[in-house]
This record gives sequence, C-alpha cells and structure tokens, in this order.
Amino acid sequence: MKGIAILGSTGSIGRQTLDVIRNFRHHFRLVGLAGWTNRSLLQQQLDEFQPDLACCQGLEGEGALLRLGKGRAATLEEMVRDPRVDLVVMAISGPSCLVPTLQALQGGVAVALASKEAIVMAGPLIAGLVGKGATVLPVDSEPSAIWQCLQGEPREVQRLILTASGGPFRSRPLGELAFVTPKEALEHPTWRMGRKITVDSATLMNKALEVIECHWMFGVPWEDIEVVVHPQSVVHSLVEFRDGSLKAQLGPPDMRLPLQYALFYPQRVANPKLERLDLARIGSLEFAPLEAGRYPCFTLALEAARTGGTYPVALCAADDVAVSLFLEGKLGYLDIPPLIQGVLDGHASGDGESLNDILEAEAWARRRAQEMARTRT
Repeated sequence: MKGIAILGSTGSIGRQTLDVIRNFRHHFRLVGLAGWTNRSLLQQQLDEFQPDLACCQGLEGEGALLRLGKGRAATLEEMVRDPRVDLVVMAISGPSCLVPTLQALQGGVAVALASKEAIVMAGPLIAGLVGKGATVLPVDSEPSAIWQCLQGEPREVQRLILTASGGPFRSRPLGELAFVTPKEALEHPTWRMGRKITVDSATLMNKALEVIECHWMFGVPWEDIEVVVHPQSVVHSLVEFRDGSLKAQLGPPDMRLPLQYALFYPQRVANPKLERLDLARIGSLEFAPLEAGRYPCFTLALEAARTGGTYPVALCAADDVAVSLFLEGKLGYLDIPPLIQGVLDGHASGDGESLNDILEAEAWARRRAQEMARTRT
C-alpha cells in the first residue's frame, strides 16, 4: 500500500483527494492529514480515516483540540519526513506550501504538487532537486495535461499551449470591473475551487503561475509557452511537437482525474465515480487569443518570473495579501494589480538561490503589501 500524507486536507484539493482515496482504500494508507483552521472538518476526516499523524495549522495545542484516535499530533515537517509516507499531496494554499514541499523533496519523498506557489517561488531550487532524483508530480489540471501529453514522447517540444477559461469576467465590459464583488469573483464558470485560487483564476494570476510552473517543471523556454482562452475547460492543455503534431488531454472539469493520475502514476485505473467526457453532448469547443489588457496580473506575473531572483517570491506574497484583502472587502478588484506592482517596484531582489533568501523576500513583500494597503484606506 502507498503511504499518503495530505497537507491541506480541508481545502478543495484535499477534499477531492480524499474522494479518490475513498474509492481505493485497499491501495492507500493514509499516514497523515494536515488541515488549516477548519478544525471541525479536519476532525470529521480524522474520525473517518484514522491516520497515524494529524496537524491543524493555525491553532495551538493540536492534541488537546482534536480527537486523534490511534494517531498523534505532528508538525508538518514530521509528517512529510515520516518513513511511512511515500507521497505527499501538497494542497496548502499560497506561499505557506514552500517549506514543507522542500522538506519532503530533500527527504526523498515524492510530492504531488497542487500548490504551484512552491515551484514559482523556488523554481531553481526545486528543479535542482529534481535533477538529483527528487520526484514532483503535477496535480493542477493544465500542468498535469502537459505531463500526460509528454508520456512516451522524446520531448522534442515546439510549444506548450495552456488553456484558460477566462474566468467569470471574460466578457464583462472593462468599465464595469471596478464594481466587481468578492461574491462575483468566486463564481467561476466551470471549476469549483478554493477561495484564493478562484480569485486568482478571475485575475488570471493563476494561469501565469501555471506558465511559470511549466517553465521549471518541463524545462521549456518562456517564449515557447502560450496561453489560449478555452471557455469550456474541456481541453486542459496541449503540446505541439517539432513536426507540427499537436497532442491534447481532454476531460471534464474535475480535479479528481489529475489527482487520481498522480496518486496511481504510472498506472491508470478505472473509477466509476468519475464522469466520462461526452463530446457529442458538448458539441463544439471554442478557442480565442488571450486579451492581455483585461488581465494585468497575468502580464506582471510573467514579467516578474522573467526577471528572476526573488521577484517571483515577492509576487506570490503580494498576491496572497491582496487577494485576502479583496475577499475581506478591504481592497477593490481593480486595486489588486497596482498593489502587487507597487510591491514589485520597491523590491530589492536577492538571487533566490537559498531558502533563507526566499523566506526573507517573502516576509518583506508581505509586510510591504500590508503597509501599502493601509495607505490606500
């Protein structure tokens, strides 16, 4: 049985991972579950799955607060380095995913990576670990689609083509975006995700982070990665090879499919609980160029990534603060990009080649974003 630890088990990705495991209990041993502050849901998960280790980040005294059954309270580091863990599902939202991701990879544990901020913030570090034998399995639907398309190929890649739904405001007049509410931003047209990633999908910050992830994960130059708008979210991404052939991965907009692929890799298994794609019912698939002016976060994120150093770190930290403030009603939707840009403009970049350098840049950018936000109110 494969030993699994899920970090972020109470979030959208964590819950969907548990949905897959419920259908294949004889294949997996759930060694650890780590939630954030949703203690009640974490307790339900502990009662159902009885893992060996449990962690509730953001709350003090986990052992006293949770009924741990046969298990015990553990830190994230203890969980990812436990010898019984074969695979860590990294589903912690935002920059907090970085340290446990590096700890798992440095300890020789494979990581199914849903939290793309880790590789965005520490691309060279993670790429270096992979070059030395560490295993990172992409879980996001678009990087997973690229990964699947590359199976069995000599990797003579011409282009990676990532698809984007365009979010809930793809067709809204630009003059109306100033009045966007958090409720509207959370109404994604095709996917059901956590709050932070849903807002990032509206601004297309999430798509830019996926471009950066694919650059580091697959070693493809920036200029050979393209994004097209595909409202149906059925074609999850494509690879164009040097001979002009295109290979695409298609499926319903359901994160359980790429999660299952990562959990069972290199095998594919049948799961009757997953919807099958009916192309006749869909009828037609649309594609359109990305309207960059509609999504300033997309542009500034890629500029930060190309600049390198610790600019991607500052980007992730500033975006995390900006989205939180927007969801709290303390920042307007159109104020998100200027806040991030202001942090990047004031950033004195380090080389980004050490964890300490990255953590210092993350802490500085978070403080700076909060300071800038206070001056706007």
